[in-house]
Amino acid sequence: MAEQVADLAPVSAPNPVLVAARAAALGFYSPTHFLRELPAATQQAQYGTGAAARFGSSAGEQVLAMTAAEGQWLLQHLPWDTEFFGTDTYRLFTGLFGAETNPAALALAAGSLRAQLAQRGPYYAFSVVPAEDVALLQALSGGGWRLVETRLNFYRPTAEPLATLPAAVRLARFDEAAHIGRVSASARNDYDRFHADPWFGAVRADAMLARYAEATVAGSYAADAVLVPDEPGLPVDSFLAIGDSPADPTVAGSGSSRVLLTAVGPQNRGWHIRLVAETVRRAAALSLPYVLMTTQVTNRAVFRTCEKLGFRLGSTTHVMACHSL
Repeated sequence: MAEQVADLAPVSAPNPVLVAARAAALGFYSPTHFLRELPAATQQAQYGTGAAARFGSSAGEQVLAMTAAEGQWLLQHLPWDTEFFGTDTYRLFTGLFGAETNPAALALAAGSLRAQLAQRGPYYAFSVVPAEDVALLQALSGGGWRLVETRLNFYRPTAEPLATLPAAVRLARFDEAAHIGRVSASARNDYDRFHADPWFGAVRADAMLARYAEATVAGSYAADAVLVPDEPGLPVDSFLAIGDSPADPTVAGSGSSRVLLTAVGPQNRGWHIRLVAETVRRAAALSLPYVLMTTQVTNRAVFRTCEKLGFRLGSTTHVMACHSL
């Protein structure tokens, strides 16, 4: 695996001039750029230009020279996904290029990246791109990458009171991991990234979400809590996995809980709103000022939850993907 990635014309480090040229677009790569309480410079340093400038320093990260355009690709090889799917899997963080770069040349460069990866064997690659990064979205689509999901990213301040009554919930037990995985696989969403992309197929997509859900309960994935219903006589047919970002004591208003994954089966109808509401209450008890939640533009049931619980739309992102034949 490592030898294949190393063959892809790596360069030593991101070009600081190109990083600076992309500063406006990179600012939108922060998952909380819409929170005006958080300093824009801090978010740029963590998620935008700072993340781009540091790229290549962590395992699996490669800075690749573009062909057909003066620029660089920031590509990461994902070992867990590679092992699970049996195919080299990559995430494209972004591309670096100047504002004057010809759009047609960028599209050729995006197509050339696909060809380079294909020469090294079977692969799958994806990128999560903010809607504001129009130049990169047009380059990828023009270069043969396809749109597989459009996401809406919601947020809710925990300081605002909830209108719903508390619901009885508890943390999922370790011995429930396999069951939670089955709940996740059975509550299929045809429009999530895995089910919407024909490369995965329904069987692999279901298996991926089952493994992911199991891992959140078993502690092998970055989930800080998994909530399930705790009413007498009610079977557990829903769950909500949470990832916490602790507050930075040097940044006022920082810290959040994120809904990582949730699913509701037929025996727990109506529990999505209850689990999300309890996630808000949990975050408030932990003094985390926000709850973040992402869903597809097609998920009207989640929209209703957001409307009832006072969530607001923060941003939109697109998932682009490509793969070898």
